Amino acid sequence: MAASLLFPSHAVQPGLLVRAARDRGFTHRGEMFSAADMAALARDVFPCHPELLEGGLEGPNLPRVLQHLISGLPLLVPYDEDSNHEPCQRRGHKAHWAVLTGVLLGVRTATLSPAYRPDPEIPNLFHPPPCGGGELAPGGPGLRWGGPGGAVERVLVLAQQGKSPRVQLWALGGLHGSNAQLSELSPRRRRDGHRYVLPAGGLAQGLGGRAVLLRPRDGSPGTPPE
Repeated sequence: MAASLLFPSHAVQPGLLVRAARDRGFTHRGEMFSAADMAALARDVFPCHPELLEGGLEGPNLPRVLQHLISGLPLLVPYDEDSNHEPCQRRGHKAHWAVLTGVLLGVRTATLSPAYRPDPEIPNLFHPPPCGGGELAPGGPGLRWGGPGGAVERVLVLAQQGKSPRVQLWALGGLHGSNAQLSELSPRRRRDGHRYVLPAGGLAQGLGGRAVLLRPRDGSPGTPPE
């Protein structure tokens, strides 16, 4: 899914990625319990620049996360998956990966730049204007990411994951909380007799508070290797 955003004309079979991960010692059964390994796999398989993000999706990382998504670039996030595929908190027992593909910001319209374009069909939905370098402006002079006087009141992200074809809308705060508490392999997996690749320090060091930002290597969509 993330690859299709960077390379829309090239379909990548999941089996190819699993085989590449297995060849590199990142997985035994398709599991990926290390964000660093996920970043390395993306770098090896696609001509992209992966960036390992540590410290969660909010706090000091929030502006980077929002600007990345506003720029139309994908973000890979591990989280605990609930029965409806939304984020939950199970200490990593339901660890799964999602790809974030967009963002909706809840803001006071008085703070928007006049350059923001209203959606022709949906009331009170505005689209940011394009600007140089292929990025999108995060807002007018009064649009700040939070704190005292900040105009952004709520952040929702568009998310997809492999068990559902649907795009879902999640509160970023809930996803941040789920991502931050990933800490241990589920008891079921510890007892199932299968081998899994765990990083030093377990899930807490491999996944907790971590994500992977993906950018095209040369600043424009490229061609993945055969």
